[in-house]
Amino acid sequence: MIQLTHRDILVRTARNSDAKQLAQWWNDGEVMAHAGFPNGVGTTEEKVAAGLGEGLLIIEAGGVSIGECNYRIVDEKTAEIGIKICRRDYQERGIGRVVLSLLIRYLFDRGFGKIILDTNLQNHRAQHVYASLGFRKVGVNVDAWKDQLGQWQSSVDYALTEGDFVDFAGKGD
Repeated sequence: MIQLTHRDILVRTARNSDAKQLAQWWNDGEVMAHAGFPNGVGTTEEKVAAGLGEGLLIIEAGGVSIGECNYRIVDEKTAEIGIKICRRDYQERGIGRVVLSLLIRYLFDRGFGKIILDTNLQNHRAQHVYASLGFRKVGVNVDAWKDQLGQWQSSVDYALTEGDFVDFAGKGD
């Protein structure tokens, strides 16, 4: 069970009681458009609950669920991460940097040497956040897939090593 905290921010393992909220976010086309699902993913609370695992985490701010992040182990030294601040009233407040810092520090402390992620080429806000954390652009995938509306989408791949990491939730902050 993961519980990472910084001030009023909590990142914790998703529970069965979170499945309804996760399904609502994942079915919201505005939340999921950047991932290629402008119509949402069309899932159910039951399917979400059945798929919960250690790598799916809920983000809370001041006791309110505001989004989710995740990680998956790629190999013994590499983990892949993702994040969505789903509540618009909590976006662009620096919370994403703190949440990612907590998750990245957790993974480096577990012995991973590299963290990778990707984002939609049009998601400039996310790219700015990733660069501020020390991620380096390692590739661009032009017209890599079509979204639900048949529009080609491109993505940017990033990688981070511990020596380049800028921790926004570090000790003394």
